[in-house]
Amino acid sequence: MGFFMSKSMDESLKKQQEFMAANSALQLERQMLMQNEMRQKQVAMQIAWSREFLKYFGTFYGLTTVGLTVRAMKRKAPGFLAPIVPLSFIFAYQYDLAYGTLMTRMKDEAENIIDTEQPLLEMPKGVPTFESIEKARKARSMFFIQK
Repeated sequence: MGFFMSKSMDESLKKQQEFMAANSALQLERQMLMQNEMRQKQVAMQIAWSREFLKYFGTFYGLTTVGLTVRAMKRKAPGFLAPIVPLSFIFAYQYDLAYGTLMTRMKDEAENIIDTEQPLLEMPKGVPTFESIEKARKARSMFFIQK
């Protein structure tokens, strides 16, 4: 009788372990999907911010360009056109970020860095461990106790 109970308990334990493993995998998959969705929302917000900024900067750029050109023609002084050059670079960058392929090029470069320059991605002194965090926490709590 004890043999059958032991066998039944072993099967029950095995089923419970399988259930827990499947549940853990499902939870991990959900976390990964949630993190990816949050990342996508952050990137979308960055692009939306760039597009909104481009509207304001484009208006400033247009008015400044027209004003400086008129002033340069009236005073016959081409030096008034000098600020248009750096403003043009800023405008082109913002346009590329908002509507161009800058994000795609940045993604491609990031993938290249991950593939070919892995040592640059390593954290100083390695990834934090439970022990290092506990050591810092205890040192901090001792600091506050002394004060």
